[in-house]
Amino acid sequence: MKSHDIADRWITFFAGKGHTPVPSASLISSDPSLLFTVAGMVPFIPYLTAREVPPYKRATSVQKCIRTGDIDEVGKTVRHGTFFQMCGNFSFGDYFKETAIPYAWELLTSPLDQGGFGLPPERLWVTVYNEDDEALEIWRDKVGVPVERIQRIGKEDNYWSTGQPGPAGPCSEIFYDRGPEYGVEGGPVADETRYIEIWNLVFMQYQIDNVTSKTDFDVVGELPNKNIDTGLGLERLAMILQGVENMYETDQIRPVLDKAAELAAKTYTSTEDPADPHHTDDVRLRVVADHIRSSLMLISDGVTPSNEGRGYVLRRLIRRAVRAMRLLGVETAVLPELLPVSRDAMKGAYPVVETDFARIARIAYAEERSFLRTIASGTTRLEEAVKESKAANTSLSAAEAFALHDTYGFPIDLTLEMAGEAGLAVDEAGFRALMLEQRQRAQKDAKTKKSGHADLTVFHELLAKGETVFTGYTELEGQGRVRSILSSGAAVSHASTGEEVQIVLDATPFYAEAGGQAADTGLITGDGFIVEVLDVQKPIKGLSVHKAIVREGELPADALVRAAVDRERRHAAEQAHTGTHIVHAALHQILGPEALQRGSYNKAGYLRFDFAWGEGLSAATRSEIEEVANIAIRNNFRVDTKVMDLDAAKALGAMALFGENYGSEVRVVEIDGAWSRELCGGTHVDSTSRIGSLTLLGEQSVGSGNRRVEAFVGMDAFRHLAAERALVSSLSDMLKVPSNLLPERVAATLAKLKTAEKELERLRKEQLGAAAATLVGTAVDASGVRVIAHDAGEVSGADDLRGLALDLRNRLGTAPSVVAIAGASNGRPIIFIAANDAARSQAVSAGALVKLASGILGGGGGGKPDMAQGGGTDVTAIPAALVSVTDAIKNR
Repeated sequence: MKSHDIADRWITFFAGKGHTPVPSASLISSDPSLLFTVAGMVPFIPYLTAREVPPYKRATSVQKCIRTGDIDEVGKTVRHGTFFQMCGNFSFGDYFKETAIPYAWELLTSPLDQGGFGLPPERLWVTVYNEDDEALEIWRDKVGVPVERIQRIGKEDNYWSTGQPGPAGPCSEIFYDRGPEYGVEGGPVADETRYIEIWNLVFMQYQIDNVTSKTDFDVVGELPNKNIDTGLGLERLAMILQGVENMYETDQIRPVLDKAAELAAKTYTSTEDPADPHHTDDVRLRVVADHIRSSLMLISDGVTPSNEGRGYVLRRLIRRAVRAMRLLGVETAVLPELLPVSRDAMKGAYPVVETDFARIARIAYAEERSFLRTIASGTTRLEEAVKESKAANTSLSAAEAFALHDTYGFPIDLTLEMAGEAGLAVDEAGFRALMLEQRQRAQKDAKTKKSGHADLTVFHELLAKGETVFTGYTELEGQGRVRSILSSGAAVSHASTGEEVQIVLDATPFYAEAGGQAADTGLITGDGFIVEVLDVQKPIKGLSVHKAIVREGELPADALVRAAVDRERRHAAEQAHTGTHIVHAALHQILGPEALQRGSYNKAGYLRFDFAWGEGLSAATRSEIEEVANIAIRNNFRVDTKVMDLDAAKALGAMALFGENYGSEVRVVEIDGAWSRELCGGTHVDSTSRIGSLTLLGEQSVGSGNRRVEAFVGMDAFRHLAAERALVSSLSDMLKVPSNLLPERVAATLAKLKTAEKELERLRKEQLGAAAATLVGTAVDASGVRVIAHDAGEVSGADDLRGLALDLRNRLGTAPSVVAIAGASNGRPIIFIAANDAARSQAVSAGALVKLASGILGGGGGGKPDMAQGGGTDVTAIPAALVSVTDAIKNR
């Protein structure tokens, strides 16, 4: 049975049980605490945690997922992969254990011709939470599983929670017995290689608090609505139904593995035994197959390679795949051979990978080319490091290996391989320790940023009484009533002059920040009070919360108020937001449809727009984009908004932002019909001429494969151009030329300055050369080593000191000699020390001396035994640092 047939059969079965089929959400999670959709239940978290009211009681899905926490284990076991598909069925307060458990058994064991998966019942084992007698009884009495094939498991494996206070509950897992050739008897508790988990049923029934770990928490009560959240691993079931050894050999992954083996002239043997001589190659082939598929799916969902966040994960996947192929002996580009194979394997389930393949391939192939260049530059640096390490008779240091990895993107496997070929060991343990430190720092940073499940209880309570009605599409001023005043997260009865509070109204014209548009500001007034609105946010869907400060009087809860938006600021924000859509359309017109939106921000008079593009824009291209935008403004195109269902909007061709979650009903903003058509909940001008004008400020990179343009609109655009005109006029007066001749005059002036700088540099070098002849006579004897320790005063940089020190070392001849030259550049001390061969033979090291001197200067430094450089922060310590060098040589 093909993988997409398994998915279809899953959906058909649960749709027949009254579940609403829900399409897979994007791999880009809408949950701010998650980079990716890591489980099938993630899109349903708002419903499972009661943050939002679900639009259906029962749902089923086959969800795309990405997990990279165990990326180093990929290929080594059947249990680890990065991209996977989770089949799920969900109940939001409708049915519970007594229904979910029989559903699972029925689907797994029913014959193929009756819509099931036809698994032999005698090969299925079940685990339940060790205190969940109810689940055990259902499995035993209602389903008929023999009690000897039901095992009790503790909290570590069979209890679900978010890891924070909130909903939780026991789990029940279903395992498939692969047979005695895969391990020992005794069920899942004995061997999870033989007994492989295929389905996990979560019974979300309790409220927990005082959570200190996965297993340490307090159950404080039952949930008012008990939910079901289950997940079956599609790849694991496919492995069983297709009769293959592991998930890498299923129909959606194996074709890439076979193509990789063909390119590498290797034979794949399916071994999982580390002692098998084929194991290393097999693991690498499995890594390639897994990572190529994951990269294909991530790019199809809008992720592009970068050095942070999701983009970094994608970059790592691509580079690990390329690296694995290199270790298999293929050093040329491989993605043009492998990615189309993955496309063909996945298009049956996800047609977008075929229809969007041109864009996907362009991004992936560019990243591989970049990495191959990285390998080339890293190889040069590695060869230098190997040469230095061999000369010093040491292994390649952990710091050097880490720098190769962190700075050059050079994989440790390649470092180990190439250093080994040169007969040099690598401090791999030290490298792993440095990697662990970096990972721990990253985890700590991520933890501090995690806020997706903050305590929103007070807002949920308010939402339960009704949503905030937004009237701002049609009016900028209107009446409302204060539903709540919050101070420090708690409801209060009133707010007095000077107090900063959060206010929830029953209806508001104030736009809450969303979709890249900044929030409105303005006033809330009433009988005896004036309140200034500073910001508006939506902590949960359906509720607008006004951050405000009471300027006059006292605001009581339940007061009748008049809410008035700052009209000028709103209009300027609408100009910017419509301008953002115009820039997007202009980019598509000039660059093509591949210039997809990656994010935007607009506020009064200003916009920025991020888009997918692999190279900088020329000045001519920027001018062309600006011209297209201003022609659209001049043509006074109508700006229309329509509300329709999501499918109709997509059929109409409305563009959506990758990673955004849209409801079943959406708002479409059109500029001159199809010229620009996007899903958008923001506010806009009603015709483009009301924008006035648009001026691009510049364009820059915001990560690999992503660019950003910024612009002013309306009066801000006029003021910017007026300021530039005044600047040009001032320069014309200063240089006494008409404005059209300014470029030539500035170029000529710069050429003169460059010539003068070269002359100054020549004179400075001549002075240093002349000083060198004099300085040779200042050398002193320090226990048999001639030492020159000189303060050169103000210098242009370290190169001045280096040149003088090496010149002096040469002038001192072959007798043991050391030269220490210090100086100040930009208010900071620098020191350079050079030692000749004879001095080094007497245990004098320039590197050690620089470390000593730099410590006195309040900094650090280092280098090789023959030459080294350092610096610090205390210029006044230069004399003491130079004295320390001479003393150290004397007392060696």
